[in-house]
Amino acid sequence: MMSALATNDRLRGEWRQREPLARYTSWQVGGPAERFYRPADIADLAEALAGLEDDEPVFWLGLGSNLLVRDGGVRGTVISTRHALGGIEALGRGRIQAGAGVACARLARFAVREGAAGAEFLAGIPGTLGGALAMNAGAWGGETWTHVEAVETIDRAGVRRERMPEDFTIGYRSVEGPTGEWFVDARLAFAEGGEGGMSRIRELLAERGRSQPTGSKNCGSVFRNPPGDHAARLIEVCGLKGTAVGNAAVSDKHANFIINRGGATAADIETLIERIGDAVEASTGVRLIPEVRVVGEPA
Repeated sequence: MMSALATNDRLRGEWRQREPLARYTSWQVGGPAERFYRPADIADLAEALAGLEDDEPVFWLGLGSNLLVRDGGVRGTVISTRHALGGIEALGRGRIQAGAGVACARLARFAVREGAAGAEFLAGIPGTLGGALAMNAGAWGGETWTHVEAVETIDRAGVRRERMPEDFTIGYRSVEGPTGEWFVDARLAFAEGGEGGMSRIRELLAERGRSQPTGSKNCGSVFRNPPGDHAARLIEVCGLKGTAVGNAAVSDKHANFIINRGGATAADIETLIERIGDAVEASTGVRLIPEVRVVGEPA
């Protein structure tokens, strides 16, 4: 079937068929996207979405962290916000407007330079603002939605809307809101007074480097922390550090990380996630909930 992306001469973005997604994910595994589109800007994105068939599945891809793409790839159209939707602007008094494609680490540094305080935790989130909004990502005690004044969404007809926090139900690593809409932009509010912010970011990143396998292929934390406990502690007390399936292994440095030692498949990683969950539940009675999102088709 000829893609509407290929036949719409008004589009200004980049589209491909059968695009390998392993190159776009931090685990560096996963099959191809049936169709892949990187919009030139928000107007181009609206045009692309409006032209898709009504039954065309749409999947959004940022920096590919917190994501496991199965080896059979993803059906439908993958919209890549990497290097797109990347606008960022200081509004004054600690307020910042940023696109969904802005990397959280970039947003943290920008906020500090603009005199905002309290954005430093974003430097520890290895994804884009869009992904952080979708799951209420957090690090070092901070959470994304604590700072949201308003968001802009888009639906598959290309219609853009401003939404307020009260339009969503926000929880720990959980966001529920209007169906069929995706985040494309947000207005964030931080305290004023970013003195020492860059030093704080450097300290936090140094601590992350000491405690997490930052030099390896991983997706970040695999499981949510259960109430009153830490997933890493439960995995470690069950003796699972170093446990491997194929070339996927539980990190010896941080038990809530799975690393691709080289040549792992998505199936290896998914099997290991299931084994960890089963072993922890059998030993402790706690069923860990994956934080990582698993998408696509088996090989």
